[in-house]
Amino acid sequence: MFTHIKTSRSNKQLVTELSRKLNLGAENIIARIAFSYSISKDRMFSILDIKDSQGKEYSKNVLFGNNYPFYLSILCTHYKIDKTNNDIPKFFKMHIDDGLELIDTELKENPNLNGFDYLIEKIDSGLSEIC
Repeated sequence: MFTHIKTSRSNKQLVTELSRKLNLGAENIIARIAFSYSISKDRMFSILDIKDSQGKEYSKNVLFGNNYPFYLSILCTHYKIDKTNNDIPKFFKMHIDDGLELIDTELKENPNLNGFDYLIEKIDSGLSEIC
């Protein structure tokens, strides 16, 4: 069981910048979106790929709120692991770091996007893939 997750040092400032640019609320919101976006890209990581943990720190409760069981289910299904796996915090961390970097790259390519437009674009794109 874990209580905290920290982003990489390089993503510490990125969390703040993306939260401010997208204006979607507290910094834990961008971390949730980053995790979800990375998972949605069907990215799989090895524990050996983990970056440093010297960035933004989130408690499990702040990061996931009451929705932790849902995020855990998504992660466990994605990796086909049991909810008691000791590497779960590392997988969460890697997907948050990865998602932050993916979002940052996209926003650099399209700097005029605001948070609402960004989310609508992702929702529309996701719906197009399943229809």
